Amino acid sequence: MRAYQRLMRYAAVDTQSRDDAAVTPSTEKQYAFSWLLHNEIQDLGLRRVYTCPHAYTYGFLPASPGMEDEPTIGLIAHIDTSSGFSGAGVKPVLHPAYDGGEVWLGSSGRVLRPADFPDLARSVGKTLITTDGTTLLGADDKAGVAEIITACERLLKEDRPHCAVAVCFTPDEEIGHGAALLDFERFGADFAYTVDGHMPEELNFETFNAASAVFTVRGVAVHPGAAKDVMVNAALVAMEINAMLPPEEIPARTEGHEGFFHLTDMRGDVSAAELKYIVRDHDAARFQARCDRLREIEAALNKTYGEGTVSLQLVEQYRNMAEILQNHMEIVERAERAIRRVGLEPVRRAVRGGTDGARLSFSGLPCPNLGTGGAAFHGPYEHITVEDMDTAVEILLNILCEKTM
Repeated sequence: MRAYQRLMRYAAVDTQSRDDAAVTPSTEKQYAFSWLLHNEIQDLGLRRVYTCPHAYTYGFLPASPGMEDEPTIGLIAHIDTSSGFSGAGVKPVLHPAYDGGEVWLGSSGRVLRPADFPDLARSVGKTLITTDGTTLLGADDKAGVAEIITACERLLKEDRPHCAVAVCFTPDEEIGHGAALLDFERFGADFAYTVDGHMPEELNFETFNAASAVFTVRGVAVHPGAAKDVMVNAALVAMEINAMLPPEEIPARTEGHEGFFHLTDMRGDVSAAELKYIVRDHDAARFQARCDRLREIEAALNKTYGEGTVSLQLVEQYRNMAEILQNHMEIVERAERAIRRVGLEPVRRAVRGGTDGARLSFSGLPCPNLGTGGAAFHGPYEHITVEDMDTAVEILLNILCEKTM
């Protein structure tokens, strides 16, 4: 079975995670999907197949004869899809021999335009897979799941020499919990790759440093006719907080290695207000300066309006995995050789976000990220091609079949 055929089947299963849940998995439907994968890889012939109560599914392929001294390589993909757009009732659509023009997404009124998505130029002549415009596709990261399982199936059926392979399909990556409960001993890899990126030639080993920040404002509400020198309007103080941040350092105005403050949610009235931000920067010193700036705002406004008016909750989410992987570049170079063997030139690209590999790398499992072939994740314009998925599978096979010892 080809990887795209698996994706078409997996995409129809709703596995959205929920960021307000206090358990893992955050949705029961992820657990159901993990058992679907459990049964599939067990039927294919993987060994030590196990699904834990938290919906992590593990499998293992022993090294083939002559490859026993090679490292055990792990492959990881996540089963959940983003909660930011509907993932229920997904109906993938195949567009054979894509002509490079606009693609109408079903009867939704949405149009996939090359002007908006320049990556479509590389899809000309290939079989494009899109949504019908009413849901996301779920290639993030069911494409990664499909490619890993297809690579394992190929190893079993083609009897190719390969190292030992550990696989794990994780829940709740989209809400930042995907690596939290991974059992390293059961997994058993010496190093790993997440398969959760974009174009097949892309290789990610650099992420943002990340934190969440919540400002809570406590106001003083009195009748406006008697408010002089008494009222503290929490909503106005919240506006003041945002005005104290550089207006050009937001996602819509930054790219590459430029960091940002991103206001994700706000609510409030005279008596109380709340602002939620995510804070991002690739550079550790600049990231620290951003966090310090938020603390300075808290202190300055409490000095103006009274102690306890503004409180800041600042929580580190993940760190730039380049800090770890710069000491394990042989893993990156192995992937680059695998990419070159399929006729592509590797592209090292910093992730403007994070991956499970960030937390895993800091937990002792070096773990760069590989591309799936997908684009425009988390929304109705998500797309991928059959051929790029095939290429991603070949890259995985090249990584697993390389003999270095």
